[in-house]
Amino acid sequence: METGVSNNGNEACTISKDTSWWGQFRNASNPGMARYVYALMFLVANLLAWAARDYGRGALTEMERLKGCNGGKDCLGAEGVLRVSLGCFIFYFIMFLTTARTSKLNEVRDTWHSGWWSVKIVLWVGMTVIPFLLPSEFIQIYGEVAHFGAGVFLLIQLISIISFITWLNDCCESEKYAAKCQIHVMLFATTAYVVCLVGIILMFIWYAPKPSCLLNIFFIAWTLVLLQLMTSVSLHPKVNAGILTPGLMGLYVVFLCWNAIRSEPDGGSCIRKSDSSTKTDWLSIISFIIAILAIVIATFSTGIDSKCFQFRKDDDIPAEDDVPYGYGFFHFVFATGAMYFAMLLIGWNSHHSMRKWTIDVGWTSTWVRIVNEWLAVCVYLWMLVAPIIWKSRQTDST
Repeated sequence: METGVSNNGNEACTISKDTSWWGQFRNASNPGMARYVYALMFLVANLLAWAARDYGRGALTEMERLKGCNGGKDCLGAEGVLRVSLGCFIFYFIMFLTTARTSKLNEVRDTWHSGWWSVKIVLWVGMTVIPFLLPSEFIQIYGEVAHFGAGVFLLIQLISIISFITWLNDCCESEKYAAKCQIHVMLFATTAYVVCLVGIILMFIWYAPKPSCLLNIFFIAWTLVLLQLMTSVSLHPKVNAGILTPGLMGLYVVFLCWNAIRSEPDGGSCIRKSDSSTKTDWLSIISFIIAILAIVIATFSTGIDSKCFQFRKDDDIPAEDDVPYGYGFFHFVFATGAMYFAMLLIGWNSHHSMRKWTIDVGWTSTWVRIVNEWLAVCVYLWMLVAPIIWKSRQTDST
């Protein structure tokens, strides 16, 4: 606090000013800083859900007092994850409703998005606690709805990634950077294809060591076919989309295939991790931490990329008082991301028991990843072919 005395000689006035970092941060309208705080709150929600699943037994005696928990058993495990996820979803959905279509800085909704942290933290804590008071039947209904919400999140993330790859390719092929980027494009594309082929070979070695591993052989071989298909369509004379985009998409597709196979549960002879003991080791802990951070980073990066979902692209220079990113879209992505992390922590099945320090394990998780891979290729190919189809239709109509 600071006090000052006026120099008018007749009267003194005391001016109060909060110079603490919290006071300045609470009252300032800083959208850039705000998005990191929202991401931190989202990370804490992820950790709370994980704690409720793996270490909630220690809180069993306290939860016995809650009527909605049915003696504590309905607030732990998969239901504990869903309850934390529901609270996180409600908070971000409220933020979505109250900040949607905000266009200018320093208006009321911008101030609400970027400030008022004391109120929002209390709101977030309240929304986290309230689901633990609800009956189990309501939580099960939310679990079914969360499957759809998580699918929406995957679709949004998919479109965002493809749009970024397309934007990068268009930038390199523009007249301004075409001469400078030609060598870099060839280098990046060649590296991408080498990594894809090495990844496919390693997956054959690690996850298809026997001819009896028919499902894994099919997944890996079909990924190779899809990589060839994307490259052929991209290099077709009528498309002429270059070699960089199919190479980068190949990296994404191979990564999804690897994730899908890694999500297969233990018990078979086609995955080396099945030969390991069931106890948690340091590699499982590191993999889990990386997976949690990846969820938060993916949600954060997708949330600030609202422009890739605009049907009409405008080249207008933004004004100084325009918001730097779409607040409503940002919170909507985090709301669906809350459903997504719940599905990962319970293996997309509320009746599936998960081992400690594991994430996204189970046959449902495997097929979700595989379908996401195939959908990614379909969306990418459609983005390449659609302009040609529309152009030919317009030519025929004239």
